[in-house]
Amino acid sequence: MGLEYGLTANREVPTDVRTSGISQIPDVISTLQNSTQVGRVKDIILNDKFPEIEKYGGYSAIGSIFFTVQGFKSGGFDIAKPLFPQSTYYPLKEELVYILHLPDTSIGEQDSNKSFYYLNVINVWNAPNHNAFPEEKVKDIARRQNEYENNNLTNSPQINSTYPPYDDDKDIFESDLNLNQNTFFERENIHPLQPFSGDSIYQGRWGNSIRLGSTAKASGSEALNNWSNVGKNGDPITLLRNGQPSGSLDEGWIPITEDINKDLSSIYLTSTQKLPINASSQDYSSYKDAPSSPNSYTKNQVIINSGRLLFNSIDDHILLSSKKTINLNSKKGLNFDTSESFIVNVGDEVLLGSKDACESLVLGDTLKDNLDFVLSVLMQLVDTLQYSSLYPGGLPIPDSAISVQAQNCLQALKIVKDGLPNILSDKCKTE
Repeated sequence: MGLEYGLTANREVPTDVRTSGISQIPDVISTLQNSTQVGRVKDIILNDKFPEIEKYGGYSAIGSIFFTVQGFKSGGFDIAKPLFPQSTYYPLKEELVYILHLPDTSIGEQDSNKSFYYLNVINVWNAPNHNAFPEEKVKDIARRQNEYENNNLTNSPQINSTYPPYDDDKDIFESDLNLNQNTFFERENIHPLQPFSGDSIYQGRWGNSIRLGSTAKASGSEALNNWSNVGKNGDPITLLRNGQPSGSLDEGWIPITEDINKDLSSIYLTSTQKLPINASSQDYSSYKDAPSSPNSYTKNQVIINSGRLLFNSIDDHILLSSKKTINLNSKKGLNFDTSESFIVNVGDEVLLGSKDACESLVLGDTLKDNLDFVLSVLMQLVDTLQYSSLYPGGLPIPDSAISVQAQNCLQALKIVKDGLPNILSDKCKTE
């Protein structure tokens, strides 16, 4: 479109407004200055690639929207900044927002100077993915309504009143001036979360959410979700979810609840709840007194569940501390890779192979020294025996039977003794 965004309210007037409806501008601005109005978003500044961003305040303009006053048909644009600095829900083009007229940075110079701010997207569709209602759609509905009234048609024009119209408006979210920020992709199957009494729910546009909730049971003790089978109403739970199940139905207007086994990534903070999580491995055969399985525990715990977990420390240690045991449970083994030492410091005993292991391990260096000593003594003895003699008739002759056996034994002892340095590894030590 190549729109040229200008500013009203004692600022530059848009080019298209100068030639159309300019006489109405003061009345509209006056109304806007004295009350909350509804603005329709026409563009938004999301990065420094926006053309002439310095004209609107440079980096401080990021997050600002260009809007028209809902119902004002002159085509004029104005600019509004996010109201809250700590938390901002950035709107899309064609979404409706609350507009307020409040003090700006010139408050210390002239109290009458104010700027526009926007607060929240109006939830016209009650949908998390988007709540855009294109102006063209409004005009089309009005046109069809007029045709219906003027021509006495039998069927009144209808639109889907439960969810956004997904059809031919795929480009309504794209900025005409900054192609770099055109990354929004409309998804029809992003479900809103099913609320329960007292919940505080924060939902993103893509199936990511935070629920500050509690155990929810109906009057007949019927659990209303999969974390409320035990405990009492009011027991707190916090659910952080990133990504709904990949096979979600296309009916995006149907509310769903979180599913720790199907959502892409989850963090659950519980108090008394029992979660039906399917742990990948639950082999506790190494225990004489096994811990409770993950899907049966009913006390406060934190569960992290995803396709892969990475705990990375860039400056210091990773510390795992437990009042009882630390269980490492996997289906395909445990691998330890380190470029330096591997230290195991235990109290009573180390059991290898089974919880019932009873054979003692040797002290390798001590065993090596003892074997070396014994082998040396035996080699001296055998070396002497190989030269032993018989004295039939008083004359010495070699004892051939002992000599052959002694030579074979000496050769074997030398092989064992020469191999002693290789039976131990200097990298593995014990006390």
